[in-house]
Amino acid sequence: MQIIRIKGVISSAGFAQGNRFVVGHWDHSPIGPFGDVMWGTPDGRRILLAGSQNVADFVTSIYNFDDVRIGKLKTESDGRETSVDGLGLNIHLLGGFSRVIPFPRPLWFTKFVERPLAKSLMGVETFGTSSQGVSEWYQARKWRWVKSGTAVLDGNNLGEPSNFSQPINVGFSEPPTKPAIVSLQVALRFPFDN
Repeated sequence: MQIIRIKGVISSAGFAQGNRFVVGHWDHSPIGPFGDVMWGTPDGRRILLAGSQNVADFVTSIYNFDDVRIGKLKTESDGRETSVDGLGLNIHLLGGFSRVIPFPRPLWFTKFVERPLAKSLMGVETFGTSSQGVSEWYQARKWRWVKSGTAVLDGNNLGEPSNFSQPINVGFSEPPTKPAIVSLQVALRFPFDN
């Protein structure tokens, strides 16, 4: 089974009323550059925001959602600042001091060595299998805790970023409880030809 890799930035934050967002901004992937937003609602629904059907199909081949919304969506991130605009959502996150992992690592290292370190430092998993049977290795290269930000949802200001109040439950891993911006590579091994 072939391993594919995507490279980019994952940004995550909770906001008022229990809304949680995970923003993926991917510069390199098998479907080209794309952005997506995983939204955990206060009542526990899992919603995917995607800019095209192609993006929605790729993301839902890995993760589970209760609803998928497709429309005009723009994500931007340079690893320090992240923004989202579209489908009723506007987010801006600014990261603080960066922590860098300057060297590439083999997948076995991520699975056996990084996994317990990441769990203790950030509360995240670096290796696992999604509900769709996709094996995933998350290899961070740099991360920042979010120091400020805003979110507006359907015209309602959600205020400042806050810690996640509950998990999103779309995959085997959750983002850090504390708002973060993480530059990384993700290796994916599908159980079938994707």
